Amino acid sequence: MSVAAISEARVASRPPKSFRSFFRQTEDLGVTLVLSAMVLLPLLEAVLRRTLHTGIPASIPMVQHAVLAREGRLLALSNLESRIPEKLRPYSRMFAAAIGAATTLFLALAAWQFVETERDAGAFLYPPVRAWWIELAMPLGFAAIAMRILWKASEQWWQRVIAIILTAVAVRLSALVPGTSHFFLWASLVALSLASLLGVPAFVTLGGAALILFRNVDQPIASIPIAHYALVINPILPTLPLFTLAGYFLAEGGAAKRLVRVFSALFGAFRGGPALVTVLVCAFFTSFTGASGVTILALGGLLMPVLTGARYSEKNALGLLTGSGSLGLLLPPCLPLIVYAIVAHVPIQQIFLGGIIPAFVMIIATSLWGIYIGPRDCERTPFEWREARQALWDAKWELLMPLVALVALFSGFATPVEAAALTALYALLIETVVHRDLHIFRDIPRVMAECGLLIGGVLLILGVSLGFTNYLVDAEVPTRAVEWTTRNVHSPFLFLLLLNVFMLVVGCLIEIYPAIVIEVPLLVPLGAAYGIDPIRLGIIFLANLELGYLTPPVGLNLLMSSYRFRKPIGEVLRSVLPVVAVLAVGVLLITYIPALTTMLPKLFGY
Repeated sequence: MSVAAISEARVASRPPKSFRSFFRQTEDLGVTLVLSAMVLLPLLEAVLRRTLHTGIPASIPMVQHAVLAREGRLLALSNLESRIPEKLRPYSRMFAAAIGAATTLFLALAAWQFVETERDAGAFLYPPVRAWWIELAMPLGFAAIAMRILWKASEQWWQRVIAIILTAVAVRLSALVPGTSHFFLWASLVALSLASLLGVPAFVTLGGAALILFRNVDQPIASIPIAHYALVINPILPTLPLFTLAGYFLAEGGAAKRLVRVFSALFGAFRGGPALVTVLVCAFFTSFTGASGVTILALGGLLMPVLTGARYSEKNALGLLTGSGSLGLLLPPCLPLIVYAIVAHVPIQQIFLGGIIPAFVMIIATSLWGIYIGPRDCERTPFEWREARQALWDAKWELLMPLVALVALFSGFATPVEAAALTALYALLIETVVHRDLHIFRDIPRVMAECGLLIGGVLLILGVSLGFTNYLVDAEVPTRAVEWTTRNVHSPFLFLLLLNVFMLVVGCLIEIYPAIVIEVPLLVPLGAAYGIDPIRLGIIFLANLELGYLTPPVGLNLLMSSYRFRKPIGEVLRSVLPVVAVLAVGVLLITYIPALTTMLPKLFGY
């Protein structure tokens, strides 16, 4: 896993408090309104279609274009900057900010070129709304991010000024030096690599690489925003923020306590019961939040006392909780499944069905490990039917949520976007009306803004990653990879083994979302050459990346667990190694037993 840190794109230093508060509130209000529209429009469309046999004009394109509205939380590929001596850090930050801002400004320029083309074409989103009016969010968004990168370069104004000057120099030099020259190629890649090590956002690394490579082959840089926009208007894409929003409502409300109570009542009487509770609750939450780091942050304070109170050693409890955070990655409607469906061009229903049994393989394997390491002589709480019944009744609405999502999706009642909107509305009603854990005016805008930050960062990375992928396709890299591999590897068994090794390395070095966008277009043709179904290939692919959350140098779960429990990264890594070994066995089972992935899709007629 290559994500070293989640760094806020919000201003790091302190402008006047009143201005900062006004700006943040305005920004959060915009996110709240956009997400609210994304929830309501598909549901109104579904109701009108079923009752009056009509719909809302342009509701689908409006929802698709709504995801252009936010780029917020930015992921970095490295935390080397934290290891630089304190005296040198201001200089490293100024350099990284200059490269990051310069790259982002070029992305803004590329987006503006795309918008100009669209403006000349005169296309309408829906009369009288022209498409380029909405598309203008891309260059404006990149320009705003560039300003934020420069602002947070330092808390000292003189250092910000230097960063601005360095940015101007970088932009000017890039414009003067011929893009097709070897000097431009290597100098730009070295500067970008150094800035990446110093902590520039991941989208800068990926977008910068795409800009450099396109210029080096004398291709228009507008290809990058074209790919970004093509991703944005994908009909499945709105399911990403909507399912994630449902997970955030649960995480911010009281659902965690109710679910812990349910699983404790049901499994607490068994040996290893606390481990089962940890595994099941974490898998449930990660399947909706899509970010296992959120699971650890939201549930760590509840589950760690459960494990240590059952006399699990601190090391085993830390390892089990850290490892369990990624277990829901293969359960629908988790974000990586949706992203894979978009990139690989496979039906979302098929990838959802294909992931269910493999997800339970990983869950069962981790549960068995948790039972094995549990204390043998621990006094167990006897099973009480009254407590179990009451716990189930109190949490009945949360337990029904996966059923709501899947029934809406597979019954034909709703499209994937409508099913996601229904799930988000269902979660909202649970937490605000039924249980009243969240206040509709005080809490909901904050939760929506937090969800918007996560999704904005993910979509930003996906968009520029597609630009990089387009370069690989133009350079015929997938075709050459298929030719070389089929010429040298003749056995599908060996191919799958090499695929596992390759994906484990990728999981250590690249964050999961850019890994999907960059690697899937290369691997799907390879899998087809060996007769491997893209659904099966996708589940194998994602199961390997699931380990990336737990593997050094900088797995996301390792970082989140270190932050949540205030433990050194090395200590967290040592505690989680047994879980990594157990999950690796699960990956091998998923890889070499095709029925685990193909059984449910075939059963449902896919």
